[in-house]
Amino acid sequence: MKWSKNYIYTLKEAPTDAEIPSHKLMIRAGFMKKLAPGLYTYGNLALRAIRKFEAIIRDELNKRGCTEILMPMVHPRELWEETNRWKEMGAGLLKFQNRNEHWFCLGATHEEAVTDYIRNDLKSYKDLPKNLYQIQTKYRDEIRPRFGLMRGREFSMKDAYSFDINQEGALKSYDLMYDAYRSIFDRLGLNYRIVKADAGNIGGSQTHEFQLLADAGEDALLVSDTTEFAANIEVCPAIDATPHVSNEAEKPMEKFATPGQKTIADLSKFTGQSENELVKTLFYSANEGMDPKDKSLKAFAVLLRGSDEVNPVKVKNLLGLSNPPTMLTDQEVLEVSGSLPGSCGPVGLKIPVYMDNGVAGLKNYIVGANAEGFHLKNVNHGREYQPTKTADLRMARAGDKCPDSSGKLVAYRGIEVGHVFYLGKKYSEKMKATFLDQNGKAQNFEMGCYGIGVTRTVQAAIEQSHDADGIIWPRAIAPYQVHICALDPKDSAVMSLAESLERELESQCVDVLIDDRDERPGVKFKDADLLGFPVRIVIGKKGLDAGEVEVVERKTKQVVKLKPAEVHGQVMKFLEPGS
Repeated sequence: MKWSKNYIYTLKEAPTDAEIPSHKLMIRAGFMKKLAPGLYTYGNLALRAIRKFEAIIRDELNKRGCTEILMPMVHPRELWEETNRWKEMGAGLLKFQNRNEHWFCLGATHEEAVTDYIRNDLKSYKDLPKNLYQIQTKYRDEIRPRFGLMRGREFSMKDAYSFDINQEGALKSYDLMYDAYRSIFDRLGLNYRIVKADAGNIGGSQTHEFQLLADAGEDALLVSDTTEFAANIEVCPAIDATPHVSNEAEKPMEKFATPGQKTIADLSKFTGQSENELVKTLFYSANEGMDPKDKSLKAFAVLLRGSDEVNPVKVKNLLGLSNPPTMLTDQEVLEVSGSLPGSCGPVGLKIPVYMDNGVAGLKNYIVGANAEGFHLKNVNHGREYQPTKTADLRMARAGDKCPDSSGKLVAYRGIEVGHVFYLGKKYSEKMKATFLDQNGKAQNFEMGCYGIGVTRTVQAAIEQSHDADGIIWPRAIAPYQVHICALDPKDSAVMSLAESLERELESQCVDVLIDDRDERPGVKFKDADLLGFPVRIVIGKKGLDAGEVEVVERKTKQVVKLKPAEVHGQVMKFLEPGS
């Protein structure tokens, strides 16, 4: 393919709303252009990378017996009401009415649609197992789309769904897809980790994320320095490397004045006690807004050491909520505690109090007195108040103990590109999707669902693999593997060699782009680095007259000068896996 015949327009500067390297590079390289916030038109080069990644996905899933289908992007309200997710999904689900005033939504995910698709076809255990997948557009109405395809509104996703007779079969399907995902991401040749994660609105009891490691990743990961343990910080167990357990004798509780001491940092300075010896009380609502008749506030409190940060996902899971709880307003805190935030504590509260494990080992600690400008010291749980439940409710952090060994956790940033869920009967029960077992008895399907962000992965690959000059594509999804810079496109010998190499390489399934523009060499080289295809061949009249052609590896910038007849062999050497 010649540059002049393609549609490639590069930019010297990225737009101001492009915040991270991959977003800037994709815009500058002409891979995509913004149509509206969170909505992008993909250029030919981006589409080539997307299609190559899709081909890898299809190859790995098809050889494991999965079947490709394609479901609508527009879903009727009634389908989502069967699972109650019409309300649960909140504002992220874009809802609209048609001309007949019937309500629909744009598909953010397809559990309801696929369960509806199979529930009248798969009637017997003899029809199972089944695994269906699609590669299709999704839409999630992000409140603030950012980072290009990382947090866009419209995106391409591969989603798959397995249906099994029982839990044993469903977990085999889960393992099959887990293995498929490993193969898919191994073929990209990128640095990734498989981490334990939270299921969120999808639901389910077992789930793993596939995370590409990158400094600009939105997800915080914790990885063991001694084992293969890895987890998203949202669900990572928080275990102190040196647990604190006080052996002090309990002292009489005292109330004391703390004027103007509203934060843990202030209180630490005021009392001379370290923040990890103080206890803070946070107030939340368990109301999920699903029942309009339920107007009463379901408040509860969470206790943590002053140095710790609450993990809303752990709180959500402890209470069995669909979404992380919202914090109470100052006025609501006043109503349930008798004081504004800054002077609140657990003693005397009439609401549930959930205590983090880190507080369990403390004695004679300081808490708010539920009276403005006052705190209590020498407070002890079990004596002054009784926690409703004690659990792991804090954010884990680097340096905490590895749950599987005596090692410690190390922090990374990651970009979630794949997610596998074991759903169980969450959807089949709500949607009355059943089959007849060996005894002729109706049973609900055991389900799993499995997603890969196709467009997100393409950008994530750039986020992980780039330098100051531009993109460094992995060969597997590079739009073109070879970029020929024809420095003198009007010279017949230059173009003859370029076209001959193109035919020879493409006969071996190597995609070639020839830059045949009438531009200065410096412009062509800068664009070649920006586009970042794995190998560049430089053919100029002066070099050719001397019997010399340059071959450059993009990743290492290694330059090899060769005779024209040797170019093909060197290119294939640079393109070898692991080279």
